[in-house]
Amino acid sequence: MTKTFEELGLSAQLTRALSENGFEAPFPIQEAAIPLVLEGKDVVGQAHTGTGKTAAFGLPILQKIKPDGPLQALILAPTRELAVQVTTEIKRFAKYTGVRTVAIYGGQSINVQLDKLKQGVQIVVATPGRLIDHIKQGSIILDDVKFVVLDEADRMLDMGFIDDIKFILFYVNEDRQTCLFSATMPPEILRLAEEYMKRDEIEHVRLNEEEITLDTIDQSYLVVEEREKFKHLCNFIRQNKDSKAQTIVFAATKQRADRIAYNLRREGFSAVTIHGDLSQRQRDNAMHKFRKGTEDILVATDIAARGIDVPAVGHVINYDVPDDPNVYFHRIGRTARAGAEGKAISLVSNDRIADFDRILAQTQLPIRKLNDEMGIVVPVVAQRQPQSYGGGGGYRRRGGYGGGGDRGYRGGGRRYGSDGYGGYRRGGGHRGYGGSGSGYRGGGGRRYGNNNYY
Repeated sequence: MTKTFEELGLSAQLTRALSENGFEAPFPIQEAAIPLVLEGKDVVGQAHTGTGKTAAFGLPILQKIKPDGPLQALILAPTRELAVQVTTEIKRFAKYTGVRTVAIYGGQSINVQLDKLKQGVQIVVATPGRLIDHIKQGSIILDDVKFVVLDEADRMLDMGFIDDIKFILFYVNEDRQTCLFSATMPPEILRLAEEYMKRDEIEHVRLNEEEITLDTIDQSYLVVEEREKFKHLCNFIRQNKDSKAQTIVFAATKQRADRIAYNLRREGFSAVTIHGDLSQRQRDNAMHKFRKGTEDILVATDIAARGIDVPAVGHVINYDVPDDPNVYFHRIGRTARAGAEGKAISLVSNDRIADFDRILAQTQLPIRKLNDEMGIVVPVVAQRQPQSYGGGGGYRRRGGYGGGGDRGYRGGGRRYGSDGYGGYRRGGGHRGYGGSGSGYRGGGGRRYGNNNYY
């Protein structure tokens, strides 16, 4: 039987704010994690965006923080969008507590942030690179931080923030309480937890299979040749145009996302893109249009889409199948929010059949094969060429994603390039300590091009 927020041990100020914001009963991740955080345990939680994890760590931290005191809690997030989203939600919870929260991220004037910090804050929600700027100039002091949260840790790992995180945690008192939340749990995440959390007090909270796969989603897939995918994408969108539900299309790369959106507009559809090469203004503008419903289709890459929470999304279409089954579940979780129903359709080309077979093997829910229903013959699997995405020329310049690995995506045994992330972001090393420039970031003083992730 589900407990109430009061039974979880939360204060009257917090339960009052929750009630005013329509929170009637805790989600599973909240029911499991809140008592553990209140007890002072370090928590490793596996949960996707949209499952209520911000409240799972935000509510108990708000209860344990002293209002009007120094900075006491630090929440690290991979992207500006997620940092803003987490800050907004914590402010709602903190309405009657007197605790102040500020978001710190690249793409916003550092002077604006300095003004907010001077007013006194107890919680900082930050992207790693911009936080390091503040640490280095002394505008953020971490001496009194008692709570640290690593939110969406797998994305921070993918984006090359691991050394930034280690740099930041060096300045935080070891006698702290640490929470780590991640949609997937690769070995690197578990090693990070072991290294920076109190091993004898680590509690693991993982949602069960039904909660991860979301059984209100109608899942299906179509095996087609690569050159036929765009035609079927247009057909699926046209079939669902009367439902008023918006659509997210996931693409493997930024270039493919741009090309798909361009071709959709040529076919008369209303489509925008969101990916890492856009400026912050462009990303904000695209998301504003999509949230307001003035654009019906959002074409996105995985990293850029993290943190998107648009209730009206009724359809998710995987134009490119991910190689990690957990990424698939995270993608389709963008639809069927708050118990609503949604559809997820995957276009599976010959070279991704093995990847989709792994997805089929990891779900207990049915994923319908549409080939028989639509009378489309499964194409003959051709001999796969060794270079694929990476090697000597795949989708991406500088030798594709990889560059000498067994799959291209993971060249040299490491994701996105044999030198770490160098092949993925302009070459030159994945972290800013070195590179070709001077100072912390290297490479001309900017990190990751125009992403504003730092």
